[in-house]
Amino acid sequence: MYAIVEMAGVQFKVSEAQKIRIPKLTEEPGKSVDFDKVLLIADKDQVSIGKPVVKGAKVTVKVLSHSKDDKVLVYKKKSKKGYEKIRGHRQQFTEIQIEKITAL
Repeated sequence: MYAIVEMAGVQFKVSEAQKIRIPKLTEEPGKSVDFDKVLLIADKDQVSIGKPVVKGAKVTVKVLSHSKDDKVLVYKKKSKKGYEKIRGHRQQFTEIQIEKITAL
């Protein structure tokens, strides 16, 4: 069984007991969160497609931790002009575990 869910503005294909990293949530580690924007649920041969969401379906997740991703460096240079610029960015994320996918 798997589902396509919109979490934090991004769509993810999830299945039970899976661990994924999503953009940072405000919930504390150890808490459970329900997401009800389920776009599709597939269970063996049965597929439920939402218009735009599947009614009564939800995905329960457990927040494991918050962290930052690796640093991404952006380097800009214009040749023969003496222009160089380096900028860095570390994106924050939340690691979650899918506990349960429910469909009515």
